[in-house]
Amino acid sequence: MSSHDIPVDVDVLRDEIRKTYTDVSTDQSKDYIFPTGRSWARALGYPEPELSRVPDATVESFAGVANHWALGRIEPGEVVLDLGCGAGTDLLIAAQMTGSTGQVIGVDMTTTMLARARQSANEMDVDNVELHESLIEALPLPDASVDVVISNGVIDLVPDKDAVLDEIDRVLRPGGRLQLADVIVHHEVSEDARKRIDLWTG
Repeated sequence: MSSHDIPVDVDVLRDEIRKTYTDVSTDQSKDYIFPTGRSWARALGYPEPELSRVPDATVESFAGVANHWALGRIEPGEVVLDLGCGAGTDLLIAAQMTGSTGQVIGVDMTTTMLARARQSANEMDVDNVELHESLIEALPLPDASVDVVISNGVIDLVPDKDAVLDEIDRVLRPGGRLQLADVIVHHEVSEDARKRIDLWTG
């Protein structure tokens, strides 16, 4: 879907997404319409022992939709980009896998989620993490600078998916790879449903 076909006010949509995921990062006891937390990450088969080392403050805000780690691990020394890194569960797993010779870059538009990721990285004494508050449709990274792009349950929230895919193509190095877990709709969504912000955000 291009920016010309978006049936909602994009600024309103982004504000609602920020509100939802600010709540996820600050009120971890609340029930959401999507599963969250360490028990959910474990149910998905997230990699151990890396998951066990990530602080609860981060993992209890985990709201992924599936396990993209089933597609492969990160190799030592690789540069990894986490699109919509949230509170940092995938980010900090990748940071452990790539090690001190690699780098993990997290991009998210939610300030409280990034603060949670930064706090947990400091707590883990991980120094190969770089965080950016930005839209994933306009990545603050140079061309051909990343070996692996990961993302879990984020691209479905973005109205202009073409822009995201163009940015992934731009920042990936030749031979780089993409590991995504996301929501896919198998049937045409009605025009009325496409206009409902609550269906976009949850």
